[in-house]
Amino acid sequence: MDRNTLIGMVLISIIIGVWMLYTAIEQRPQVEHPQNSAQHATSRATGPADTGHSSQQAAGISPAQPAVPEQRIRVVTENYRATISSLGMTITRWELRHYKAWYGEPVQLVYPGARELGMTFTTRSGEKLTPRQQQFELVNAPASGTIELRGDSSYTLRGRFRMGAATVERTITFHGKTYLLDTRITVEAADSLLPLTRRWYDVGWSSGLKYQEASSVEESNHSTAFASLNGSLDELDVSDYNKPASVHQSGTVEYIGTKTKYFMVAILNGRPDRQGEYFLEGVMYGAPNNGRIKVYSATYRVPYRGGRQSDSFAVYLGPLDYDIVKHYGLQATVNFGWRWIVRPIGEYFMLPIFKAIHALIPNYGIAIIVFSVLMKILLLPLSRGQMQAALKMKALQPEIAKLRKKYADDPMALQRAQMQLFTEYGVNPMGGCLPLLLQLPILYALYAVLATNIAMRQAAFIPGWIDDLSIPDHVIHLPFSIFGIEALSGMALIMGATLFIQQKMTITDPNQKALVYVMPIMLTLMFSYLPSGLNLYYLVFNVLGILQQVWMTKFSKRTLTLADLKRMPKKEGWLQKRLRIAQELAESQGRTLPMNLPTTPKTPPKRPKKRR
Repeated sequence: MDRNTLIGMVLISIIIGVWMLYTAIEQRPQVEHPQNSAQHATSRATGPADTGHSSQQAAGISPAQPAVPEQRIRVVTENYRATISSLGMTITRWELRHYKAWYGEPVQLVYPGARELGMTFTTRSGEKLTPRQQQFELVNAPASGTIELRGDSSYTLRGRFRMGAATVERTITFHGKTYLLDTRITVEAADSLLPLTRRWYDVGWSSGLKYQEASSVEESNHSTAFASLNGSLDELDVSDYNKPASVHQSGTVEYIGTKTKYFMVAILNGRPDRQGEYFLEGVMYGAPNNGRIKVYSATYRVPYRGGRQSDSFAVYLGPLDYDIVKHYGLQATVNFGWRWIVRPIGEYFMLPIFKAIHALIPNYGIAIIVFSVLMKILLLPLSRGQMQAALKMKALQPEIAKLRKKYADDPMALQRAQMQLFTEYGVNPMGGCLPLLLQLPILYALYAVLATNIAMRQAAFIPGWIDDLSIPDHVIHLPFSIFGIEALSGMALIMGATLFIQQKMTITDPNQKALVYVMPIMLTLMFSYLPSGLNLYYLVFNVLGILQQVWMTKFSKRTLTLADLKRMPKKEGWLQKRLRIAQELAESQGRTLPMNLPTTPKTPPKRPKKRR
């Protein structure tokens, strides 16, 4: 393996490693009690708007109905258990029955004390009427206080709230076997309540989603607020501690929401053809044990046109599962990488293949191994081209050694002589790097598919060692920190060992021996904070690469010599073409380049066949 190819491999590995390290570094398991983190985030997120008690009085509004205690309705379906409060007809609890948090309890997406999916009205005096000040009369609440649904059954809960002459009616429809609910808001005679101009009410999600994974840093890396405006997805991702950020846009709003690594809430506009506005807000706070939490709010501002107005929304509150969210047109919220290059590879190629393999092999660890073998076969043409370039460079090594000895004191002359040698034998010095560059989008898409696929969450491979393929399998905890790395992954260690063997087999230049040790150590550290499922893929990929290298060097009858290189048809590469053009330009101007570059022999034109 020549120096240029090796440098290219190092740079490519650094690009992959640094990007993955950027998204995965500091993914330390957080041991703080989830209740403490939730209360901290909620208290900071809800702010003063939801705690005031005098806005209604200041606005001169008094509810027509007598003060009654808060009423709570429990909803139980096949997929979730929820609690609905009569204050604003808001969601105070949403528990997913088929998913568990890292501490073993069912996933609870709503922070304690939060009231979600509420409405906020801004009065003429500028005061805000929050959900806590809206005591709805639940006109058809079940006497038992519990709604139980199965299969295709559904239930519509109705409520009514009066503020002066204005009336707000609201319905929430729950379904037995989906994560979707439907809500309809009807506002009537609110002209005297709202401002004379710019009249609206807000509906949205105010306190983000409660974290569910062991590493709050890892979860925050994937947490964003989003909105689909005019067919394009916009996202807000805060990056500075205690510095609120916001996005405000107007137009055709299809949906808004917020998500964590594996779960999401999305509010879909029932009238996407109607113009509206959205507000995305977020802030990041520190958490115990070097953790962090991002809290987002997503608000849709509904214009009020006067009289009696009804607006409908659908709300998805569940797993960020591609197959499920695609059914509701929310597939753009699943992160597959860069939209125009990487995403199509992950969404339409890798994910379907991986799902087809898992349909035949229920164990995700074994499915990843089979997937790795299949990817190696599909990438075989690229890897063969890379190894072919390595064989050509190996055949030139004796000549390169002579040049290094001859021009030991003149590096510039050595470079010119080497380029002349490469051109003479038709060898592209970057031929080994090109296949690696072509694989970069594939590797990036693969990372996105394996790192964010909820099917990998809490999927065990080797009980007692790898109990969750979606998180690192830390086996060694360091008493010190190396660039923020405090633990080593077992899979990353084995992967690093296979990389060392592979480097040992391919690097023969004594001047490059240090890289045999540097690259495996560097990548082992970087990959120690990646999901164990991803490290399993790279481990199998490396083992297959070693087997391919053994076959090429030990069992393959094909070896290349200088005579073989001379007999091979020489295709003028981009670099040789640039050098030839420079040489011809210099000669036309009566100058010569500092080296006499042989040009690739041109094939004489074929004579036209004579017509009989």
